[in-house]
Amino acid sequence: MKEIKAPEIITKGNTTIFLAGSIEMNTAAEWQRVIIEKLQDKDVTILNPRRLAWDSTWVQDISNPEFNAQVNWELDGLLDAADIVCFYFDGQTKSPISLLELGLALASQKKVLVFCPEKYWRHGNVEITCKRFGVEIIEDDEIFVRKLFELL
Repeated sequence: MKEIKAPEIITKGNTTIFLAGSIEMNTAAEWQRVIIEKLQDKDVTILNPRRLAWDSTWVQDISNPEFNAQVNWELDGLLDAADIVCFYFDGQTKSPISLLELGLALASQKKVLVFCPEKYWRHGNVEITCKRFGVEIIEDDEIFVRKLFELL
């Protein structure tokens, strides 16, 4: 297993997995770490957008080079490099960017895996959109990991 974190240069592996979903610092669980630990012995490349050096004071504007680079890193990973995109919607977060990314991933016809508990504030939107694209919503952490293993 190889992990590539934002903003490191993205290189594809045999199977490349993008970890999309809730990141909201100090609110969302660090679910990415759990997935990475479970995949330690697999021949996969993990693209992890959780940037340790994120600065919440950055202006979220195209003119900000750090912010621009982060968003483009995520789009490159999600749309160009990933074979599988895993979405984890933490019920304690809003994660509006993850909703945007879910729409992009589903429309791109990539393999998409979605964890979304019923308590997530936009569960209904996620459910309807996933149903349209034939993607099952998973509400159990263990089943989520098992389904990921089945996709590998």
